[in-house]
Amino acid sequence: QEQLVESGGGLVQPGGSLRLSCAPSGVVFSLHVMGWYRRAPGKQRELVARISEGGTTTYTDSVQGRFTISRHLNTMYLQMNSLKPEDTGVYYCYAVIQKTYYTGTYDSWGQGTQVTVSS
Repeated sequence: QEQLVESGGGLVQPGGSLRLSCAPSGVVFSLHVMGWYRRAPGKQRELVARISEGGTTTYTDSVQGRFTISRHLNTMYLQMNSLKPEDTGVYYCYAVIQKTYYTGTYDSWGQGTQVTVSS
């Protein structure tokens, strides 16, 4: 099964921006719904944003208007602007992958990338 590979995390000051990227480690036939989740310190993992194969997006209330999820070919992005300390956490990408035309789908997760918002 293909794994998802994330990049783009790091340390940023409040009010700053970061862009996360996520793509499969190998060639796949199709990526269906994709999304970003995060686990803040001491909290459960939560959905941040999701994008359908057709491009329909949903966001959790706390990031609405600040984060933008997008996808191009087999890569998904999360543009994060006006970052706040409460956005700190490990961000995981998620996708429903179809490896070939003839196979079914399966869920795949990235290994996580740390985002720290601090002055």
